[in-house]
Amino acid sequence: MPRRGLLMQAWTRRLLLGLALFFCLISLLYLLECTPRPDNDPLLLGIPGKPYGKEYYQALLQEQEEHYQTRAASLKRQITQLKQELQEMSEKLKSVQEKKGPSLTGGGAQNSKENFPNDLLEFLHSQIDKAEVSVGARVPSEYAVVPFESFTLTKVYQLEMGLTRHPEEKAVRKDRRDDFAEAIEAGIEVLNNPEEEEEEQDNDEDDDDRAQKHSYTENDFVEGYYRTERDKGTLYELFYKKEFLDEFQHITLFRPFGPLMKVKSETIDVSQQIINIIVPLSGRTEAFAQFMQNFRDVCIRQDGHIYLTVVYFGQEGLGEVKKILEMTASETNFHNYTLVPLADEFSRGRGLDMGAQAWEKGEALMFFCDVDIYISPEFLNSCRINTEPGKKVFYPVVFSLYNPAIVYANLDGAPSIEQQLVHKKDSGFWRDFGFGMTCQYRSDFLTIGGFDLDVKGWGGEDVHLYRKYLHSDLIVVRTPVSSLFHLWHEKHCADELTPEQYRMCIQSKAMNEASQAHLGMLVFRDEIEAHLRKQAYRTDSDIPD
Repeated sequence: MPRRGLLMQAWTRRLLLGLALFFCLISLLYLLECTPRPDNDPLLLGIPGKPYGKEYYQALLQEQEEHYQTRAASLKRQITQLKQELQEMSEKLKSVQEKKGPSLTGGGAQNSKENFPNDLLEFLHSQIDKAEVSVGARVPSEYAVVPFESFTLTKVYQLEMGLTRHPEEKAVRKDRRDDFAEAIEAGIEVLNNPEEEEEEQDNDEDDDDRAQKHSYTENDFVEGYYRTERDKGTLYELFYKKEFLDEFQHITLFRPFGPLMKVKSETIDVSQQIINIIVPLSGRTEAFAQFMQNFRDVCIRQDGHIYLTVVYFGQEGLGEVKKILEMTASETNFHNYTLVPLADEFSRGRGLDMGAQAWEKGEALMFFCDVDIYISPEFLNSCRINTEPGKKVFYPVVFSLYNPAIVYANLDGAPSIEQQLVHKKDSGFWRDFGFGMTCQYRSDFLTIGGFDLDVKGWGGEDVHLYRKYLHSDLIVVRTPVSSLFHLWHEKHCADELTPEQYRMCIQSKAMNEASQAHLGMLVFRDEIEAHLRKQAYRTDSDIPD
């Protein structure tokens, strides 16, 4: 069977090559025969010095005209013959493809049509039939509904508000702007050229006549809805309206997804890849002791391929940090750590930069970490497989836990940290506005220029670095990671911060406390207690004496 397939493929290639050479020859003959003669052609000018009358030139023109008519008739006969031969060859080629299809797929014609359709148009229509375009699909509950998002020429209204947390925003990403513009333009093309759609759509003749009378432009677009079914494609519902008309034009478009294609297959060995975890710190020795307990359990005892760099600002608490590190080394025989003391004012960007500079062993995979981060073994491998020097950096979205005093207020006390590590809307949120935790190779960090060291105090430096990578040729992997948690701690926004930093700090502080439901219960606590008292009073009043 493989040999038969190869013979058919070779025969097909020879057939196509012969057609191409044949058309090239015909084109060359046409150019040679039909190219007009230059103005200085001696046949037209005659012999120099000899007078010619009007009759001579008329006869000469008539002779040339007859010559071209004869040649044109000959070319028409050849074109007709070529069309017949081309049709015969096309039929032969189609027959070869039909015979070759089942042998290549290893199954019958039905299996080939289901999995690898030969006709691309047929496949695209099958994608439309499977999607919820013309007929609604039954879903088990409201959670299974794929919602639409709406858009106009300038705005996008989305349920998943993402990083901006705005229900209304401009289409900032270029691919989204181009996507909407292409859909709107395609709808306009359908409205202005209804005759091209007559074979595919059963529109009334009156509607076609009205559409032909009015030429639609981008300014007539009112609004559109779109949604994406990830295994089928994107559906667009577009609405247009002329100011002087009382009717809307509704266009439905569908962008079907094609079959999956393999881009790359590789094996990543993470068994010997060391991660240098860099932690900037100032004070907060209790939090550091808690961090080191997690570090012992996960990084030392379970993973074993970790290096720790602690950059400490100031003198207060430095001795306690040294003691914790020495105790860890003594109890676990772990000596792969460096303590970098700095007398400067705390700057997270400078601390991470100094930690990267302190490494003197060549290339290294670095994880920029805060003391409030809880690490799991799964995350360490995620850090390794999602970074590649010169190609990829990893920016995980951590799950940030709320204030346990609020979350577990109805209990006698907050459970252990390990029991708090759950992904629920009342226990925490995806910290999609934070870019401080990141995995990247030291060479990429140095090449990109590192942090902006002019940024002092809290916030801002991580965003600048993130934007540098976005503007580079490296791939930025940004995704929620279930194996990385940000533990709650009380935030203090210093007066020394700039207005922008202070606003960011307050915003982060507000979002860290509790979910909207829990905060609402706190805000309306007095109303709730008053209601409970009224209910208790009514109940007591209803009891007979």
